[in-house]
Amino acid sequence: MPDPLTVGVLSLHSSKETKAILNAVDDLGHDTAWLRAENTAVDIADGVVTLEPDVDIVVNRLLLSKEEQPAEGLGLATMLDRIRPVLNTPTATMTAMHKFASGTALAEAGLPVPDALMALSGEILNARRDRFGDEVVYKTAIGTHGGGTWKLDTDDHINPMVGSRQAFLQELIEHDEKRHHDLRIYVVGERIVGAMNRYAPDGEWRTNVALGGRVENVTDELPEAAATMAKRATDEIGLDYAGVDIVEGEDGYYILEVNPTAGFRGLFEATGRSPAPHIARLAIERAGGEVDPGRVHDLTANLGDSRPACMPKPEASVPTETPVIGYVEEVVVMGTSGQRSVMAKSDTGATRTSIDAHLAAEIGTGPIKDIVKIKSGSVKSGRSRPVVDLVVGIGGKQHTVTASIEDRGHMEYPLLLGRDILEHYHVDVRRQADESEPLALDETTLEE
Repeated sequence: MPDPLTVGVLSLHSSKETKAILNAVDDLGHDTAWLRAENTAVDIADGVVTLEPDVDIVVNRLLLSKEEQPAEGLGLATMLDRIRPVLNTPTATMTAMHKFASGTALAEAGLPVPDALMALSGEILNARRDRFGDEVVYKTAIGTHGGGTWKLDTDDHINPMVGSRQAFLQELIEHDEKRHHDLRIYVVGERIVGAMNRYAPDGEWRTNVALGGRVENVTDELPEAAATMAKRATDEIGLDYAGVDIVEGEDGYYILEVNPTAGFRGLFEATGRSPAPHIARLAIERAGGEVDPGRVHDLTANLGDSRPACMPKPEASVPTETPVIGYVEEVVVMGTSGQRSVMAKSDTGATRTSIDAHLAAEIGTGPIKDIVKIKSGSVKSGRSRPVVDLVVGIGGKQHTVTASIEDRGHMEYPLLLGRDILEHYHVDVRRQADESEPLALDETTLEE
């Protein structure tokens, strides 16, 4: 039997998908390396380039859509692409990650996509909005898990940018007005490894599993037209594996997105099949190795996302990189029609971020998604409040959250940061952005 190959997975975060791919490679009899900050280095000495750890092929799992500045990650992937074969090359990943770029590529290839408009001018964007009808989808070109996506049914002015991200208009396509759903097809190489219908949860129109969408296995009933469309879309974008999102309209199927880092959880829940062994197989065979197809089939029945043996140990000497946020912090709130810099108060006791109703209307937070009951220390039974999508920028990072709307006119701060944002930070209650000096611990006021 030939010597085993080493498959590296480039992923600077910990995810079930990365672990599952590494474990699948191990189970197929080959070696693995997790390319992370703790162990990855590239050395150029006397014109010779050396990669540490040494691998035969790289599986790219960088979640660039979550980065405020994805160019660093793209540069890292491009560097590796110069010295080793890479599945999901950085060029293809960049095209797929930018939703309008991928839509352009698919349309140029003759594949059906919804009508859309991106304009660098707000005047042009608003002047041509009527052609999309009474309801239109407004989304940022780069986003993930449904974040940065709104369904608009008003004539409010919209901007070509949401924060630092370009935004565009897209035709809303619905086949079933009562039960919004779309189709996710997972393609690896030339194989379709699974397909599912995704149904939007109550009070929501987006179908993302991360937002609570329900899933249904349709792998064995997948229409040939949709299957062919998904494989062609993956190939036209240049990806080796992808989750292709397709929606059915009155006159056929349309491709919504081609996701280079689609999650496995929803697909496995629906189909009982994991894409990880198929990605492992593709990497091994692309690097010249061999696998047992029967073993690949067997491995798909288990998600296999336990801690892999190759996971490098964290460097004990490296201090935490979790950023610090103050008790009061200056932030930027962004909506469909504008943005404002405001002072916001941190409240670790609040599950959800909340925004003043007047501020929400001013920046255009989009239509109300739901009515939820918010617990309050002063009202034991809780209070019902509408919730909307909100983008909050803090120190160069953007967070898309579902925020509650309330009348905060009688309060000092128009925005309250809840744990949906604060979970990404350490809160220093002594730091207050609207004061010249930090607050002393015994001078802090009670949280709202």
